[in-house]
Amino acid sequence: MNDPTLQLASFLARAERLLERIEPLLPPASPMPDWNAAIAFRWRRHGNSGYLQPITRPSSMRLADLHDIDEQKAQIDANTRQFVGGRPANNVLLTGTRGSGKSSLIKALLNEYSPRGLRVIEVEKGELVDLPDIVDLIDGRRERFIIFCDDLSFDAGDATYKALKVVLDGSLAAAPDNVLIYATSNRRHLMPEYFEENLKGQRVGDEIHPDEAVEEKISLSERFGLWLSFYPFDQDAYLNIVAHWLKSFGCGDKEIAGAQRDALNWALMRGSRSGRVAWQFAKDWAGTHQRASAKRRK
Repeated sequence: MNDPTLQLASFLARAERLLERIEPLLPPASPMPDWNAAIAFRWRRHGNSGYLQPITRPSSMRLADLHDIDEQKAQIDANTRQFVGGRPANNVLLTGTRGSGKSSLIKALLNEYSPRGLRVIEVEKGELVDLPDIVDLIDGRRERFIIFCDDLSFDAGDATYKALKVVLDGSLAAAPDNVLIYATSNRRHLMPEYFEENLKGQRVGDEIHPDEAVEEKISLSERFGLWLSFYPFDQDAYLNIVAHWLKSFGCGDKEIAGAQRDALNWALMRGSRSGRVAWQFAKDWAGTHQRASAKRRK
């Protein structure tokens, strides 16, 4: 087959078949998402590049659903309102007991302020090295973006925290005014600390200046302008949250009062009186009793 036209056609056919096989392995053609497709996005990696994936079914959590964290809610709500309004606002670190409403607050704020242009981008800890790329992608947009890092903490020797430090406040380039970082963690200082690090004058491994290593760890959390601490709920607060969720499932006052002992036993078995445990109990109790009520009606 010496005909150049036929050779070219054969080559193009083979190239097309090859492209069809490679195309599914490639990242999206453009890193720019459809900003009108969602109010929340998740940063995803594909090979050596990343892209923003729209979250088509965001949480329906509302600020009114979050009880007994009024002070924390008021502070972060005010900070977010400033941010959405184009006024100065701080990056926020939410720390404390598990299941106390830290991440739920972020979800509720999104639903509260998305009509005014607020958007949330969720970034996992392992992808923090991509923060500069994410910031470049949204710089200049008219929307206001919260980059959300949930359950953030770093192990000893984990260098990914340096990317977070740079975006927070550590680069010659100023962070865009339409971007804030909200992070939740069970650790206030985000990184592990050791007893021997507080023993001045003693050798700490091979570290010649251990005090400087401690300062390095603390400096990360200090780059968040607003710290919010969350504490375990007492029994009354826990039952109040249970009552709220049971009412949201259509339970009446008599049913809610009758569920209190079961709610306390549920928390005792799990070793925690948290908002998350209250929500889990309410789903279980309402689902079980509504099914039983339906059977009796039959």
